[in-house]
Amino acid sequence: MNTELTQDEAPVKKSFDFIDTIRCISMIGIVFEHCSVFWELNYTSNIDTFVEVSIMQLLKFATIAFFLISGFLINHKFQEYTPLEYLKNRFNNTIKPWIIWVLIFIFLNLIDRFVAYKKGSDERIITETFSLIGREFIDTIFFTSYWFILNFLICIAILLLFKKYLYKIWFGLILGLISIVYSINLYYHWFITQHSTALFGFIFYLWLGVYLNKYYNKFQVKIKKIPVYVFVLMVVLLLIASNLEAMYLIKLGNDDPYNTLKITNIFYSLGAFLLLLKIGNIPFLQKKFDPRNTTFGIYLVHSVVIGRLLQLVLQPLRLEYEQYSVWTNGFITLLKFILVYSASFWLTKLILKTKVKWIVGR
Repeated sequence: MNTELTQDEAPVKKSFDFIDTIRCISMIGIVFEHCSVFWELNYTSNIDTFVEVSIMQLLKFATIAFFLISGFLINHKFQEYTPLEYLKNRFNNTIKPWIIWVLIFIFLNLIDRFVAYKKGSDERIITETFSLIGREFIDTIFFTSYWFILNFLICIAILLLFKKYLYKIWFGLILGLISIVYSINLYYHWFITQHSTALFGFIFYLWLGVYLNKYYNKFQVKIKKIPVYVFVLMVVLLLIASNLEAMYLIKLGNDDPYNTLKITNIFYSLGAFLLLLKIGNIPFLQKKFDPRNTTFGIYLVHSVVIGRLLQLVLQPLRLEYEQYSVWTNGFITLLKFILVYSASFWLTKLILKTKVKWIVGR
């Protein structure tokens, strides 16, 4: 059986509005997840737990969707530029802004530690200055949302290294199997499960986006033949399956039940991506959120907004999430998301009007 589509098509090179729609919705999902108050909360009621995992899982397709659209967008660039030329362009548009915001994030954290020292609660900024700065760099790069760019660059580097196999099905299958290893690891704990360790677990989705771009015209013909309700039903069923696996992992005492690479979430993410492809462009999102110009800026800014600005707002309230109902915590999560996303969006828009607009990239 022929497992590969014919390769007589040139890479697609034109603007796809649906990509901006997926980009916008995915960033909403990522910010929402980072605003959640449910991390490390445990409810005794199965109903409460199901509500919790439903809230957490609803937009959990965002990370994989980002790798898919990133692969889709870089396919023709892989063909037009040499690896060195591509990495140079990537440095200007992505890496430089990322470095700036990593440094801003670390600087603000160190200021926070200095204020704590002045209040007499933490002397490490004086007694362990260099080791504290080193830990801040490691924690920020590997254990915050800023890990995404490092992971993304590693994935790109690997695809560039194996560029001549880029459109081979067997190459994609190997990458897919690597991703599945991370899914299985959630149950066997061969290595720690945090997303920062999954450096090779996301390459498959970047490759899949490249492959989809290569054969997009034929793929779109197939998508158009399937009614939208089929995709909706598929996504609902996959979401329920992902919820149930998360509940099972919680029952097992797993400390990472919402891992992006758990097997049901992989299928849910792919199903949600197909549904968004079927829906296509949503003009309202294009008009109101300008995702092509603001998405990367929101990604860079929102961690600072959560870590520093939101903390200043919430600290005096002394919220005790473990004492609240799942519905109250869900409402608090929604309010945090609205505040963080709005602040990040408008700060990005403001920066884009200045001479330093390059710090929010594109």
